[in-house]
Amino acid sequence: MYVGKTNPEFKRLQEAEDRTKHWRRWGPYVSERQWVMVREDYSADGDAWQSFPHDQARSRAYRWGEDGLAGVSDNHQRLCFSMALWNGQDKILKERLYGVTNHEGNHGEDVKELYYYLDSTPTHSYMKYLYKYPQAAFPYDHLVAESTSRSRTQPEYELLDTGIFNEDKYFDVYVEYAKDAEDVDDLLVKITAFNRGKEDAPLTIIPQVCYRNTWAWFPKGEIAVPSLKKANETSIEANHESLGKQWIHFGPSVVSTTSTEATCATPADTQANGSGKTGKTKTAAATSASTGTPGPAAELVFTNNESNVKKMFNDTNKSAYVKDAFHEYVIQGQKEKINTKDFQGTKAAGVYRFEKVPAGGYVQLRVRMNRKSAEQSKGGVDRAAFDKVLEQRFNECNDFYNSLALKNLSPDLAGVQRQAFAGMLWSKQWYHFDQRSWRKGDPIGMPPPEARKNKRNKGWKHLYIEDILSMPDKWEYPFFAAWDMAFHAIPLSIVDPSFAKKQLDLLTREWYMHPSGQIPAYEWNFSDVNPPVHAWATMQVYKTEQRMYGRSDNLFLERVFQKLLLNFTWWVNRKDMEGNNVFEGGFLGLDNIGLFNRSEPLPYGATLRQADGTAWMSFFSLCMLHIALELAKNNPAYEDIASKFLEHFFHISDAMTYQAKGKTEALWDREDNFFYDSISWPGGHTQRLKTRSLVGLIPLFSNLSLDPEYLDLFPGFTKRLNWLLAYREKNRPEQVSRMEDRKANGSYLLALVDNKMLRQILHRVLDPNEFLSPFGIRSLSKFHKDHPLSMWMDGQEFRVDYLPAESDSGMFGGNSNWRGPIWLPTSYLLVGALKRFHYFFGDEFQVECPTGSGVMMNLLQVAWEIEIRLIGLVRRNEHGQRAANGGSQKPDMDKYFKDHVLFYEYFDAETGKGLGASHQTGWTGLLAMVIHHVGDKCQKILPK
Repeated sequence: MYVGKTNPEFKRLQEAEDRTKHWRRWGPYVSERQWVMVREDYSADGDAWQSFPHDQARSRAYRWGEDGLAGVSDNHQRLCFSMALWNGQDKILKERLYGVTNHEGNHGEDVKELYYYLDSTPTHSYMKYLYKYPQAAFPYDHLVAESTSRSRTQPEYELLDTGIFNEDKYFDVYVEYAKDAEDVDDLLVKITAFNRGKEDAPLTIIPQVCYRNTWAWFPKGEIAVPSLKKANETSIEANHESLGKQWIHFGPSVVSTTSTEATCATPADTQANGSGKTGKTKTAAATSASTGTPGPAAELVFTNNESNVKKMFNDTNKSAYVKDAFHEYVIQGQKEKINTKDFQGTKAAGVYRFEKVPAGGYVQLRVRMNRKSAEQSKGGVDRAAFDKVLEQRFNECNDFYNSLALKNLSPDLAGVQRQAFAGMLWSKQWYHFDQRSWRKGDPIGMPPPEARKNKRNKGWKHLYIEDILSMPDKWEYPFFAAWDMAFHAIPLSIVDPSFAKKQLDLLTREWYMHPSGQIPAYEWNFSDVNPPVHAWATMQVYKTEQRMYGRSDNLFLERVFQKLLLNFTWWVNRKDMEGNNVFEGGFLGLDNIGLFNRSEPLPYGATLRQADGTAWMSFFSLCMLHIALELAKNNPAYEDIASKFLEHFFHISDAMTYQAKGKTEALWDREDNFFYDSISWPGGHTQRLKTRSLVGLIPLFSNLSLDPEYLDLFPGFTKRLNWLLAYREKNRPEQVSRMEDRKANGSYLLALVDNKMLRQILHRVLDPNEFLSPFGIRSLSKFHKDHPLSMWMDGQEFRVDYLPAESDSGMFGGNSNWRGPIWLPTSYLLVGALKRFHYFFGDEFQVECPTGSGVMMNLLQVAWEIEIRLIGLVRRNEHGQRAANGGSQKPDMDKYFKDHVLFYEYFDAETGKGLGASHQTGWTGLLAMVIHHVGDKCQKILPK
């Protein structure tokens, strides 16, 4: 597959795909948050936010997964490695990220930490993570108090806002992972903590390992209990029934007063050449191996990954040594809490106590986990050999990304793109959920309340998941989300097409997909309806792999297509309630975009006729048609299936624009020249909801150009196409607009809009006073700033205002907002649609961009303009600022902050400030693909 690719990382990818070496066995598969999860909620009322709070996370064993700081695990999360810290001030160890819950935050749940995913290769042969740890006591209570006191019209209160970083009294704690060149189970870990303050400060670093608790839920002896036991003063022997024997070796530590960086440099830190590529760099750790003085040795400590039920519920503990023992020992000095009798357990750590980290200096330690015993490893951790491996993996990481980078990419954008890929790869997580066991309860322990069985996801009894999945955000959304995952696959297909394909395939497998054909949405409600974008993503990934690696994976394409046929049928049967090809859809991922909560039924028997639901189905039809034709190249039987989707498309396009005399049934408004939702009232009356939102732009996504050379490959389909077009031309009612177009050369365009409608919609899209923001495309027209839409129903006012930043309502938890902000997934789809329109219309079709500027552009140039504006969210401007930082001085200008980028869930349409989840590299990772498209054009100044 990777023919001509000489970098060792491509070799590892090939070996992993061929299953000759399991290079993906170890990776960042540990969640950033397992508390407050549906899977861990065993309450009667289904209030996950209250049933397992942060305060219990350190003391209560998880049932369905583990979390940890910079954590890694094997691919079944049997053994987990993570880091804990103590600054001498906190009342608890910092061993997991903290944030406010949905009840505490003024805009829903929100992580209140500063951490960054800096680097990773696809096989995780090299990874780098940064956590910024305050030297003062972490303001847990203050963050909650301030967040709960703020209204929904105020911004979220973040850790930087507390002032705790103002005097640079914090540690930059870097965690680097590297794998041996040959041994897939040999994992090297280097932890380096820099004191950025002007005074010495104490720090305890605790690299820790634990076995996920799989045994406490079953009768004793049914599940073998693994063990971690002391092998010698620097090594721990790990023994697991299926994972086998391993050893964790804790090396000596170093204390240095120098300010020389002692980690592998990130792309933005290294000297880059004019192409934006990163050269091989000798790590400071390797070049200064003789500097510094010996620091403290690791003290090996042991306990069990068992719940402290005595502390939480005043009940009897099953074990004398429990999960939170290290908190009690390290902070309170209670040695009786750890196992000093036989030095073993299911949770263990090496405690490095640094009485002081020199001001401006650093401390550093090395840990190695492999299958070599203490005797075989000859003393555990050899520093020179360790650093040589780390340096090799880092240089291979550089070479890997250099081979994929665009030419003439600026160093800044090269760094942004690489961090986007790093975030995508760090956001993998082992996800386990057995719906039957969760509903039924475990053999040991209190049975779940009877009321719980009918509270959530009761119709998904078949669901069983145990896979490595791409998460939207491992703290805020540490569970898979169906339509998010489709977008994740797009940038992932550049660096790891095999993993990208597997994500799309998994969601259509029988243990995920409902027997009815529905794809599960997300664990809070698997039955919620997300936009049907998987066919589009499948074709995109197929084409990306074809273009970049010269491989046409028809087996993957056919495999997913066959299952998507079931999903398409589910949509047709369940979401077209009146059988008129106008689809309701419901939620459709756009949360609060409309007047009403679209997941709830309307009163008085009314139904919502959704322009986006119908347009999504048209888009789905054309994507399935496209896949069917691609498969028909090798199997002519797929031509018939392509014809079936062609008919579906025509039926939907007619329904979108049907204009009965004196009625307003059409979703296209000929006066406003825009698509709107409408309400269908009992008795046949319809009423348009004139909200100018993304709902009216989604019909643009649905277009497909068919060239004569392409059609010549499919004589059966072409014959059916020509017959249908002739029949429709002869029998088309005058109230139905003609959408299909044909060029003189025989090319066809299938779309929901004709030439005239396209111009009319783009007039609004490219208007700075409507949809065009300096940073992309608004989700709601700015028109509604002065013209809000209001409607009374059932004694209640429903209202839509232009809100460029956070939501002012609690709809869907209030933690997302589609009434103005910029969202990457829909912007990316719009850009793709414009490029497809340009492919058909060519350079001759031009529109004014921006509207009112007098500048004419073809549609490819318009697409580039939007993409460059999207990149403007995260690249430095002429003042050295990144719009996503919201004008905050420290992230923009501080030398220890300015090169690090956060990929937010959505962005303020007026300022570009990042909003929502701060690490949603998931779909905001699409910026990596956008940079891949136009990053080299960002140096050019487009006409304004």
